[in-house]
Amino acid sequence: MSRPGPGRAPTLLDSFNYAFEGIIHVLRTQRNLRLHFLAAILVFAAAIALGVARLQLIALILAVAFVLVAEMLNTAIEGVIDVSTTSFDPNAKLAKDIAAGAVLIASVAALGVGYLVFADAAGRRGTHVLDRLRHEPASLTLAALVLVILLVIVTKAWTGRGTPLRGGLPSGHTALAFAGWIAVTYLVGDEHRFLVSSLTLIMALLVAQTRLESGVHSFSEVVYGGALGALVALAIFQAVS
Repeated sequence: MSRPGPGRAPTLLDSFNYAFEGIIHVLRTQRNLRLHFLAAILVFAAAIALGVARLQLIALILAVAFVLVAEMLNTAIEGVIDVSTTSFDPNAKLAKDIAAGAVLIASVAALGVGYLVFADAAGRRGTHVLDRLRHEPASLTLAALVLVILLVIVTKAWTGRGTPLRGGLPSGHTALAFAGWIAVTYLVGDEHRFLVSSLTLIMALLVAQTRLESGVHSFSEVVYGGALGALVALAIFQAVS
């Protein structure tokens, strides 16, 4: 959208359009902000599914908005610094580091709010189903992992892409990581279930990130692998519940 000519102040509609253009630009160009937006969508979907209280929902909205605003300000600061200097400047680096630190603080605070909101709600909602499987043998977990491995190999053989241990559709490492997350969630006791499940999910996400960062798998291959592992493990545990 073109800016208003000299001497003409932008209208209210122009101001909204410029703001949306800024949001769209950072979503197109900044991977971290896209990840934050995806996380926000998942958080609100989970909040609706679990039926969190109004005050808890307000806390989630403020925490998510805090992270998104911090990330956008960080991007704006980096852009201003990049156009204002063409050589290395320690003060410019320090300013970028401080802006990135603000994003980190906002993200940690949001994680804390999310944990406090979801710990009680998710624990209550899942207790009845998960308690029925608490005493299931470890062989059930082993069966789920073996089935995931077999499905990964079959899928790679069918698509003709990659090897069983590297590359191709789907990501086997990610599939196993997410299958392990589901298994741990079902088998751990209810006292520490939400905390242990959350930590296991974070580790599974880190496995997925390493497959992306190393260039071994594409985003779609990692997503397919995570969905495959989680759904297969979930189906097995639900089948015997």
